[in-house]
Amino acid sequence: MKQTLKQLQFAYYGVYLAALAAAISGFYLLRAGIHINPLSETGVLLNGILIVYIIGSVPITLAIFNKLTKKWALLPLKDERLERYKKLGTVRILIIGTGLVLGVVFFYIMQSQSMIFSAGIAAIALFFCKPSEVKMTIELDLDDMNLAEHKS
Repeated sequence: MKQTLKQLQFAYYGVYLAALAAAISGFYLLRAGIHINPLSETGVLLNGILIVYIIGSVPITLAIFNKLTKKWALLPLKDERLERYKKLGTVRILIIGTGLVLGVVFFYIMQSQSMIFSAGIAAIALFFCKPSEVKMTIELDLDDMNLAEHKS
């Protein structure tokens, strides 16, 4: 369980580091004169694609993951449950994190408020993906003893 948690935390905090790197990169891109008018055809297209991506990927990703964890909780082997949780948990973080990183980059390039709001939505959704041992234990129905230890 510790290895699964470490990998998920690495992906989770890695997305936030990538968003920070995107903010720094976006700042320098803007200073270099790279700018897309948000009202231009390209700006409207990028804006629309990112908003549709975030509005679509967040609920779909969270719903599919929730549905699958309930299914995995019924598997007889704990190692198999954890392996599936680790793989799809990482994918879930990366899908939602992509929206965050792109939202930050597009905010700087287009200077559009809707892009920072889109990035904010992705950041809030990413918060719901934060891995923890208690959360894994509950979602995968791993061990009631481990859960009792964390409550005390």
